[in-house]
Amino acid sequence: MSNPASEPLSSLEYHVLLALAGRDLYGYAIKEAVASESGGTLLPRAGSLYRVLARLMVRGFVEEARSKAPAETHPGLERKYYALTAPGRAALRAEAARQREAARLAERRLRHVD
Repeated sequence: MSNPASEPLSSLEYHVLLALAGRDLYGYAIKEAVASESGGTLLPRAGSLYRVLARLMVRGFVEEARSKAPAETHPGLERKYYALTAPGRAALRAEAARQREAARLAERRLRHVD
């Protein structure tokens, strides 16, 4: 049986975990972090972002968290915060290692092309 932390993540899954590695965030803040940290190449819509969060929660990589900040007043529902779990951190590390190895392979191959 494979280790879920070692299975490759989609680009959006990777960036969501990366955003949560710094601190617990609510949905819109995750969306903004993903957009910023991906250089604008990933601009998740609410529906796709929440589907990814749900998938990451099922895999045990993300969990709902209580906000440590004082409650902000804003219209609508109370914000839900999300936190990276220990298995999520392991999955993020595994994906970063996989990407480093892929980049090393690409660099080796490209040396022979130039």
